[in-house]
Amino acid sequence: MEKQIIGRGLVAGALAAVVAFVFARIFVEPQIDAAIAYEEGVGAAHEALEHGAGAAGHSHGEAGGGFSRAVQMNIGMGFGMLAFSVAMGALFAIVFAVAYGRVGDVSARLLSLYVAGGMLLSLYVVPSLKYPASPPALSLDETLRQRTLLYLLMVVLSAALLIGAVYLGRRLADRLGTWNAAVAAGGAYVVAVALLMLVLPAIHETPGPLRDDAGVIVYEGFPADVLYDFRLSSLGTQVVMWATIALVFAPLASRLLDGRREVLRA
Repeated sequence: MEKQIIGRGLVAGALAAVVAFVFARIFVEPQIDAAIAYEEGVGAAHEALEHGAGAAGHSHGEAGGGFSRAVQMNIGMGFGMLAFSVAMGALFAIVFAVAYGRVGDVSARLLSLYVAGGMLLSLYVVPSLKYPASPPALSLDETLRQRTLLYLLMVVLSAALLIGAVYLGRRLADRLGTWNAAVAAGGAYVVAVALLMLVLPAIHETPGPLRDDAGVIVYEGFPADVLYDFRLSSLGTQVVMWATIALVFAPLASRLLDGRREVLRA
């Protein structure tokens, strides 16, 4: 049974990768191009200020080593999206299999939506409130390891806190009622996440205006609209992926599980 559920999760993840890739290709890639153009522009400005001392920006594969932007935005992003989405589909199926039958009398279709929503919230939305996605030119190479570890820590702790909130809600349901227990558990999760965000260090690396020795601005800071659109589109990509996983997985799991539940009841 578990293998059948995971197999359906893999199928849902693969289909979600296709939909999410199309969305990201349309909405995210233009913002990445704008960020790369800014990075190259500010690199050229640095070079001009230093009279050719070698402060040029990154080429991103356009001239020399590495992959070209065409390869990055099509093949590279496609394979990356496929690997990530299939992995999330498998993880989704495992969480679904553990939760099914243990969180009340919930149908497979409805539980699919609950699990997808919870994973979107805990694995992306909440961590992104503390460490939001950033396009090229917004991060320093020397802080890459720190940023990666902090983000992964935020993801793990957010997921653990959500699991704890669900467990708390189940324990309080008999005493407070389903609605009050859900409100109490949700409030506990929000408070715990807020405390976690206060404890973890913040990272601020958005480039400001480039100034010369006289303090005159020679190149503007990173465009706020590009940053906003990139983060909004990144959120949209995650929403599309998780929604597709849930909507594809739900009928597949329903055929497999809900029929058997009715037979057992009879």
